Amino acid sequence: MPLPDTSTLALYMIAALVLLLTPGPAVLYIVARSIDQGRLAGVVSALGIGVGSLFHITAAAVGISAVLAASALAFSAVKYLGAAYLVFLGIRRLFFETTDTGAQAAPQPRRLSQVFVHGVVVNVLNPKTALFFFAFLPQFIDPARGPAAVQIFLLGAIFVAMAICSDSTYALFSGTIGNWLRNSQTFLRGQKYVTGSLYVALGIGAAVTGPTHR
Repeated sequence: MPLPDTSTLALYMIAALVLLLTPGPAVLYIVARSIDQGRLAGVVSALGIGVGSLFHITAAAVGISAVLAASALAFSAVKYLGAAYLVFLGIRRLFFETTDTGAQAAPQPRRLSQVFVHGVVVNVLNPKTALFFFAFLPQFIDPARGPAAVQIFLLGAIFVAMAICSDSTYALFSGTIGNWLRNSQTFLRGQKYVTGSLYVALGIGAAVTGPTHR
């Protein structure tokens, strides 16, 4: 069975859901687009970002599979380096990043086809997304359950489906309440601390309890 066992899959989905519900750059982009052009444009942006994520998941599947084929030790190294990277992201977010209010400026109006393509391109060209998937997905891979690439594709597909649902909810919500979300300093400051804490907790938890190479 290429998917992890039930408890690991449940842990994965809970971790993914918590991360997805925490506003990050993609959510803020979708919020801005939805406020500027309406809820439909926000949902289309969410679909584009989801498709862009598939590119990074494919790259992670190929890269992690190659590492796993090389040696078990190398796979374990990638796993723990990934956990350390998540902790690093959290610490940097908490202590070294300032709120970038300019990032929430509304994008210029575009046709829906352009909105979709722009969402794809924005995510494909974001190296942080690639690093995130390379750090996050190995924590839930068990080589004893089948090819790592298949597990990564399945877990990645689950993540993208959840992300599209979550991001679309943000699009619908932000399109309804208007400019308040984009202009709220409380919203912007709060998401920084919540996101940073979650990254640190996820990295530590994955290193301590995540599945290991058998």
